[in-house]
Amino acid sequence: MTKRIILSALLAMISLLPAVADDVTYLTTEEFKARIFDYTTNKDWQYQGDKPCVIDFYTTWCGPCKRLAPIMEELSQTYCDQVRFYKVDTERERELAAVFRISSIPQVLYIPVEGDPLLLKGLYPKENIIEIIDKHLLKK
Repeated sequence: MTKRIILSALLAMISLLPAVADDVTYLTTEEFKARIFDYTTNKDWQYQGDKPCVIDFYTTWCGPCKRLAPIMEELSQTYCDQVRFYKVDTERERELAAVFRISSIPQVLYIPVEGDPLLLKGLYPKENIIEIIDKHLLKK
């Protein structure tokens, strides 16, 4: 009986908490074309999203990619209401990696709602990523 009361109280408290932020979403090539930009039908860049986004191009065996992953997870929580975070496995999504000429990893694509995207190679410190998001995506 006591366990049931405690469980009920915990569930009630959880329901009062604000919604948890979305985690980083994994994109396939088809999802990229539907959510971000359909490069097969459009020649000029035109982002289809309603919020800026960050796309981490990675592979599962890459050491720097593994170090970047928790940073992206943390930032997805920090910027949950302002920026969407995605990941693209370059070994599974070879077509998409070829479109962006991904030859080394990690590479991160920063896409503002309006304007041109910014593609950066390599592992950047968290502070630099925050600065890029604030200046390039959120125009702070």
